[in-house]
Amino acid sequence: MSKKIYFASDFHFGTPSYESSLEREKKVCRWLDMVAEDAEHIYLLGDLFDFWFEYRFAVPKGFLRFQGKLAELRDKGVNITFFTGNHDMWMFDYFPKELGVEIIREPIDVEWWGKKFHIGHGDGLGPGDYTYKLIKKVFANPVCQWLFGFLHPTIGMGIAQTWSKQSRAAGAEKDHEYNGKENEWIWLYCQEKQKEEYRDYYIFGHRHLYLELDVDNGGKYINTGEWLSQYKYATFDGEKVELLTFD
Repeated sequence: MSKKIYFASDFHFGTPSYESSLEREKKVCRWLDMVAEDAEHIYLLGDLFDFWFEYRFAVPKGFLRFQGKLAELRDKGVNITFFTGNHDMWMFDYFPKELGVEIIREPIDVEWWGKKFHIGHGDGLGPGDYTYKLIKKVFANPVCQWLFGFLHPTIGMGIAQTWSKQSRAAGAEKDHEYNGKENEWIWLYCQEKQKEEYRDYYIFGHRHLYLELDVDNGGKYINTGEWLSQYKYATFDGEKVELLTFD
């Protein structure tokens, strides 16, 4: 198999500082150049930005290297799909219209070379996390989005970035803790989905912890971790999925 499928998530551009974010952005662009050489499809599994909101006539400042790289690869015919995450769910038509990148908001099933995949960001799946699930419903409400759009970008972005940093600080340690698969909500979600229909692979981000866990009946759940410190990505070569590190 000469072509491959690639998966990565949780770049969190914009945090914790401008300098570190810019360095990470350049690293991601180098990774995109590398995988574009044999990529059949690139799946970006959400939280690429620490916060993103598209106003009617404005988008967040910065991240131009990354956006330009996506546009360049799409112009070369590389297929790219972006799943919105809990930090960048307020994406609308900018990426599809300006960059040619497909936007998806919920997990999907796809098949590549005879293997079945269930792919998504991972937020709000499985049991528990009821507070976030309620918040997500509010944030996804078109009326709430419309009202937020009336805030001046300086005010709106300021509020959102403060909230995002506080949320990250509160959950920083928990993000990297592994307390057994029985406490992994996404794994429990995969177990339930596997009862409904067999999939070979379940691939998600969101967790900030790279994982490879068996699912019933021969399936496998893979979490691609984050790029704040781990720089993990997954690749499928037609035979198996591997979790790798970009150095």
